[in-house]
Amino acid sequence: MSLPIDPTLIEGSNIGEKRAVLEMNHESAVEHVRKTFAAAGFGVPVEFSPSDLLNEKVDADRDPYYVLGACNPEMADRVLDASDRRMGALFPCNVIVWEESPGRQVVYHVSIMRIGRLVGLAPDDEAMADIVAETGEMVDAAFGAL
Repeated sequence: MSLPIDPTLIEGSNIGEKRAVLEMNHESAVEHVRKTFAAAGFGVPVEFSPSDLLNEKVDADRDPYYVLGACNPEMADRVLDASDRRMGALFPCNVIVWEESPGRQVVYHVSIMRIGRLVGLAPDDEAMADIVAETGEMVDAAFGAL
């Protein structure tokens, strides 16, 4: 199966890619990211540790890796309407924290709003452009505060 788009042509800015490095232990970084995103208007209704799960289930020996499923209910409601409910397949907006080395954590995020529009789950119209812009501002504020 060939892809309908060439992934090598997609730049980080096309998908709202954000990355920050925190000089602290993993647990402190996860808590800091959770609080920072909450202050920027996101709740975290879902969170889990893939590294814990994989280390337990398949003896993966993975370093700490944590997923915070961030969500702003107003934006979620708007994008469900704008996308004929299809964007829910990408919910929540994940923020990842992984341990690059002891005391050094990477925080990573991509915009599901941009990705949804890119792959056709959401329309390329003014309403969706407004949602992309507003959620982008919220994420920018959170990353700026990290």
